[in-house]
Amino acid sequence: MTSPIGFYLAAMLAGVAFVVQQAANAKLRGALGSGLWAGFTNFAVGGIAVLVVIAILRESVPTISAAGRAPWYAWIGGGLGALYIVGSVFLLPRIGAASLIALILVGQMLASLAFDHFGLMGVPVHEANSFRIFGAVLLIAGVALISMF
Repeated sequence: MTSPIGFYLAAMLAGVAFVVQQAANAKLRGALGSGLWAGFTNFAVGGIAVLVVIAILRESVPTISAAGRAPWYAWIGGGLGALYIVGSVFLLPRIGAASLIALILVGQMLASLAFDHFGLMGVPVHEANSFRIFGAVLLIAGVALISMF
């Protein structure tokens, strides 16, 4: 898949996986009786899955000096992921899958526009022009329709 269409389809598949993940985590929360344990289990299973892929691809272990070259903010992803997973586990049963995913998408879009416009954390600069802002406004309007009705 090297065509843009292939990339778009892969992104859409990731979106499907995202929704399935949220529903599975909410069900695990119900079974375990704890959103925190469901979140921990999510990360443990995900970590094992990544280790299996590392073994299959025979990736070498990074050196400590290579890890030391990463900026401080490169290390916050796991904590932010935990916040996202645990928050989603608690919110999905309360506001529904469509509202949850729509609101997450709005948060992602607004943050992405800021990261693109200002080049935050080394993201290539893409100016927040009127078309991009109008697209975000339409997205917010769509979320309002999904969440209110």
